[in-house]
Amino acid sequence: MIRARVAFLGYVLTLLAAVLTFNSPAAARDYSLDDLYRIALERAERIKISEEDLYITERGKDKALAVLLPRLSAFGDYTRYSDDKTSASGFIIQPEDSTSWGLRLDQTLSLSGREVTAFKISKENIEKSRHDLYAAKEEYLFGVSSAYYDVLKAQKAAEIARANVERLTTHRDAASIRLKVGEVTKTALLRAEAELSGARSERVKAENSLKLAKAVLARLAGISEDYELKESGVKAETFKDRSLVSLKEEAVTERAEAKSLDLQKKLAEEQVRYVRGAYWPTVSVEGVYSREEDSPASTFVLEETTYGGIRLNFPFFEGGLRRAEVKEAEARQRQSELIYEDLKKTINIEVENAYLDLITQREILKSLEDQLAFARDNYNATSKQFEFGLANSIDVMDANTLLVTSERQLAEARLNYRLADLRLKRATGTLLKTATSGQ
Repeated sequence: MIRARVAFLGYVLTLLAAVLTFNSPAAARDYSLDDLYRIALERAERIKISEEDLYITERGKDKALAVLLPRLSAFGDYTRYSDDKTSASGFIIQPEDSTSWGLRLDQTLSLSGREVTAFKISKENIEKSRHDLYAAKEEYLFGVSSAYYDVLKAQKAAEIARANVERLTTHRDAASIRLKVGEVTKTALLRAEAELSGARSERVKAENSLKLAKAVLARLAGISEDYELKESGVKAETFKDRSLVSLKEEAVTERAEAKSLDLQKKLAEEQVRYVRGAYWPTVSVEGVYSREEDSPASTFVLEETTYGGIRLNFPFFEGGLRRAEVKEAEARQRQSELIYEDLKKTINIEVENAYLDLITQREILKSLEDQLAFARDNYNATSKQFEFGLANSIDVMDANTLLVTSERQLAEARLNYRLADLRLKRATGTLLKTATSGQ
């Protein structure tokens, strides 16, 4: 009976420990690149800053609309005099206290319609901020992509370093056995020991590089450092049938930065129109209702008053201020046009660079796959020859060095090819679209 209870208690504790381990926030999680995209868009501080910029421009539209609407205000006044005064005929000249209050409705507008222009500018500013937010998201996601592939490269490098240590350990043991039977000299064993020591050092470096790469990715994506990555496949032939000319044309029309600067040009034109509106007169319209109560009451005081008025204000001379503001706005307009043209040229270079890099990585990948196959066969053959005394230790070391180099180069080339594909998507302005659609 006691044994049954102990067994049952042990089973319950084991099950509870398994549940707690599964639900523990510290348990390592597996993330794909799409998972990191989603998390980064939700948590990244840089993206949230851009979202706040968009919110601020939306409030700017509210402020511009407020100028177009009339203002309604209330006023009130209370005055207490030292004493009341009356005339010789008994009329009150100064009451003991006086109270007045009322409502005022007024509006001031320029005959040039610059307030309407300002409202239009505020709406276009919102659209510009949306493009800036889109560009910030794309740039950040590409940074996450680069960090993601850096971790994968570091993982491959660490795996290759561990495998290299295992191979060299096997070779060292084989050299030690052959030394005991007198088939090789001590030099072969010493060479094997030296190579093994160097491989262990490279393994330590690779593992520390992996830790750093994982920390950088965790910082960018906003996740804990205890995680594992799922290698995400990328359609390597995304741009296979596209010409460089068509990609450049797409980039100029799709890049959020280009759209933002194109709007900036229009905003600069509107700003010139807005500043020139200062040359026009302003019209102010007001309507007022007021009420006054005196104690003691006076016969000649108008207790209730309602009136309206129109004022025209036309400043003729302001020391050249308006002229300077117009010249400044015109210079900013020319500046925005130059910035836009410069960006188009920069985009074309980015697209061409990314396109050529993708083609280069594709060709390198094919060559390195063949090279690795040859290097693996060469190492296996040389190792067998060494076992039968047909090859020396130097031959094995050379074959192993070629194999390790080929493995590293191929692993990096495969990941560089995928990253080059994403870089071209970023250059053409389609990265965020494909990332959020899961393609």
